[in-house]
Order: sequence, then structure tokens, then C-alpha cells
Amino acid sequence: MNPVRPSRLFLQLGILLALLPVVASAHPGHDGGHDLHWDFAGGFTHPLFGLDHLLAMIAVGVWAAQLGGRARWLLPATFVGVMTLSAVLGTQGVALAAVEPMIAGSLLVFGLMIVLAKRLPLSVGLGFTALFAAFHGFAHGAELPAGSNGFSYGLGFVAATLLLLGLGLALGQLTTRRPVWLSRSAGAGVAAVGAVMLVA
Repeated sequence: MNPVRPSRLFLQLGILLALLPVVASAHPGHDGGHDLHWDFAGGFTHPLFGLDHLLAMIAVGVWAAQLGGRARWLLPATFVGVMTLSAVLGTQGVALAAVEPMIAGSLLVFGLMIVLAKRLPLSVGLGFTALFAAFHGFAHGAELPAGSNGFSYGLGFVAATLLLLGLGLALGQLTTRRPVWLSRSAGAGVAAVGAVMLVA
């Protein structure tokens, strides 16, 4: 292995960690909705500009590609399905504890799974995916203001989620044909974001 690559990786991760406190707080929709429109466009753009959701959905796709086989479609389908159902629960005023820590924890776990290229049994992978998808979905359902067009917003959010999961799958397929450090460094970056969000 080229001895320069690990030092480059550590430098990139150091820069990422230095910038994370600023970036991690820039999450539209969790500030009471002042900068978010509660329609299809707002639902579609929310995952694209919310760092935690963006990285989680891409990471699920990458991990699914790493696992291969049926996991390539089962993990993304599970994420979308559970996220949608839990978002509906969130709109009904159901209480759920530790939502934000669990969302941050999802980045840490999914990132580490990518780093380790962990080939867990499919049922365990689906369990992790469903657990964290429930918290991602609940967060968005709970923040929906009364009287807003939840159906249109939800359609936009689901469409963006499918797009990001598909992007993650494509990236995962691409990195399987590249040096292993590439996917591991990406996974380490996602895990680092999760770690910083947990302690912030």
C-alpha cells in the first residue's frame, strides 16, 4: 500500500472533524420550520440539505451494495417503508424518546458497518435498518405543523429518500471495484459525523 494514503486519509478526516460542529447544526426543519416549506418541494429538499438524513440514506445504500444479494433491495425498501410508517406515527403526537441521539447513532453504526464491510446476517441488517429508519421517520412526522399538507410533503420526502438510497447503491457498486480504502474512508467519514453529533 502507498504510505502516503493513510496520512492523506487522516488529514481529510481531521479537516472533516474540524468543520463538523458548524455543518452538523445546519439542519433545516429542526428549527421550527422557519426555513422550510411544508409541501412536495420542501419534503424533497429536506433530506438533501439535512446532513444527518442525507448521509444516513446514502450509507444504507452503500452498505446494501456491500452486503449484496437480496440486501441490495431489501435494506432500502425496509428503510423507506419503516420511515414512512413512523412518520405517520409522528404526526399523531406519539411520544418517542432519544430521537436525535438515535439519528446520530444511525450514522455511527452505518458508517462503521461500511468501514468493517460487515457481512451480518440479513435479518440483523434489516433489524438495524428498521430501527434507525423509525427514528428518522418519526423526527419528520413530529415536526410537521398542524394544518400543513403532510401528504404532499411526505411524497417529496419519500421521493428524495429513494433517490439518495439509489445514489448510495450506485456508489456502493462503484467502490466495490475500487481499492478497499476508498469505501472505508467514506464509511469513516459518516461514522465521524455521527460521533460528533452524539457529543455536540
